[in-house]
Amino acid sequence: MPPKMNYVETALAGLWLMVPALVPNSAAVLLGGGRPLDLGRSWRGRRILGDGKTWRGFAGGAVCGIGVGVLQIAATEAWDLGEAWTFGPWPSSLGIIICLGIGSMLGDSMGSFVKRRLGVGRGAKAPGLDQYNFVIGAVLLVVVLDFSWFQVHYMEGNAVWGLVALLIVVPALHRGVNIVGYRLGRKDVPW
Repeated sequence: MPPKMNYVETALAGLWLMVPALVPNSAAVLLGGGRPLDLGRSWRGRRILGDGKTWRGFAGGAVCGIGVGVLQIAATEAWDLGEAWTFGPWPSSLGIIICLGIGSMLGDSMGSFVKRRLGVGRGAKAPGLDQYNFVIGAVLLVVVLDFSWFQVHYMEGNAVWGLVALLIVVPALHRGVNIVGYRLGRKDVPW
């Protein structure tokens, strides 16, 4: 992180870099439907994921997140925003956004898996898990691919404010998007 960036700038840069992980969850709701990821199978008497996690939603969400990331790469190059706002050099930047998009959907699916194991029904509230599962999945996949990228953008110096901003903004963003999805008839509940 450049030392001249203040806390607000590093928080905004941290949020900007996580957009490819934030988009897929919402896109999956809009694009989902069809065959469930778990193919209707159960494990230990409960559905593995449930009908809400579909192949079309998973793929559509991941592709939308990656697509937004590609647009962000183009924008940061066109606007010359500086290193703190970039995903890194090509082609590793593409690897980062692919991990963020796919990791987000993997995290969302793992959240459903955990909810089913806990006996939490589809659409029922699971505070914390519902809001952060997709972010955790995205972060874990990026950390496996390129820990140093995550460290530079979210752990060193002022960069930690990007992580703090993410932890604060995600629940509010999640709630807002779910209300919109509910009003559009794409979600059964507004949470």
